[in-house]
Amino acid sequence: MWLFALFVAVPVIEIALFIQVGGFIGLFPTLAIVVLTAFLGTYLVKQQGAIAMSQLRSSFGELRDPSEPLAHGAMILFSGALLLTPGFFTDAVGFLLLVPAFRTRLFAELQKRIKVQSFTMGGNVGGGNAGFSGQKPRNPQDPNIIDGEWEPVSPKDIENNDPSGWTRH
Repeated sequence: MWLFALFVAVPVIEIALFIQVGGFIGLFPTLAIVVLTAFLGTYLVKQQGAIAMSQLRSSFGELRDPSEPLAHGAMILFSGALLLTPGFFTDAVGFLLLVPAFRTRLFAELQKRIKVQSFTMGGNVGGGNAGFSGQKPRNPQDPNIIDGEWEPVSPKDIENNDPSGWTRH
């Protein structure tokens, strides 16, 4: 029921704000503000999205819980949709979602209400023993360790000069 109320309330608020602002500053300045906020919002969403992607990559690289960077990315995406929607109320909420401190606070509030039952990273790719199943590597800082998957090659394949996929002929 609250979703229905939201779908009714937001357009009513937007129409009322358009009438008030348009009556105060005029039609063309009102339209210019709407177009300007769309362009400014697009720029800011792109900038904040790149930062969120960097934080997400960092969390994966350091084997940390990626839920906060993912939540920030989702809020930035939602912000972009709000900023591209014409209106003053949606623009205000969209710009508010672009403020990192607000997103952090909102994430903390959402985290209080949502309980994560389990979390794993990686998986047993290909069904063999070469997969990564949520355990940390022995020493991720050691540059001499290279994680990878391998497949045995028979001497027959070598004699037939079958391409391995790593070389070009």
